[in-house]
Amino acid sequence: MNATAAEILASCRFFSRVQEPQRRRLVEMALLRDYEKSTMIFREGDVCPGVFIIGSGLVRVFKTAPSGKEHVLHLLGPGSTFAEVAAIGEFDCPAYAQALEDTRCVLLPMRPFSRALADDHALCLQLMASMAGWVKHLVGLVEDIVLRDAAGRTARYLLQAPQAADGSVQLPSLKRHLASHLNLTSETLSRTLRRLEDLGLITSDADRGIVVIDRAALQSAAEMGV
Repeated sequence: MNATAAEILASCRFFSRVQEPQRRRLVEMALLRDYEKSTMIFREGDVCPGVFIIGSGLVRVFKTAPSGKEHVLHLLGPGSTFAEVAAIGEFDCPAYAQALEDTRCVLLPMRPFSRALADDHALCLQLMASMAGWVKHLVGLVEDIVLRDAAGRTARYLLQAPQAADGSVQLPSLKRHLASHLNLTSETLSRTLRRLEDLGLITSDADRGIVVIDRAALQSAAEMGV
């Protein structure tokens, strides 16, 4: 059954600090948007449509270099937001966003969302705490690239990725998107996953994806490498 706008908003960590009646105001402005696999949701330089909250599916947010090379900034699943910084700052979309699977989102449109921020001091304070958490997340991404090796980055991703009911982690259908996000080549990512599996930290299954076998050892790999 497809989730409602209120249910999707309630599952979103970014808006978890928002209280009533602020939450009710967001639900009232919310629009449901469905995107088929491979649909470009917006392009870099587009006027920001508003804040997107993912209810189901998978979205990649990426930048393109003048050479045409792409770098995946974020791989986002249910409960995640994107374009929130552009919407709050009222500037154009700084990157591309594409649905990697059939995806349902809630859109908080730019005009009513900006009006709510201007009118409601409590909402601004509640979202400020969420923005602080987002900055902390970005610092963690930079830390991964600078301080962790391939095994450390891959292990940390597997530990933090959303899990299915059976505890498995589903990788994107095209592993090159995950490799780009981790600043690795596709070949290096495949070798790293095989190494983690050979060490007994994870196991892979065509249907279930990746299953973490030894979480403590994987955490050690995330911190120290293997």
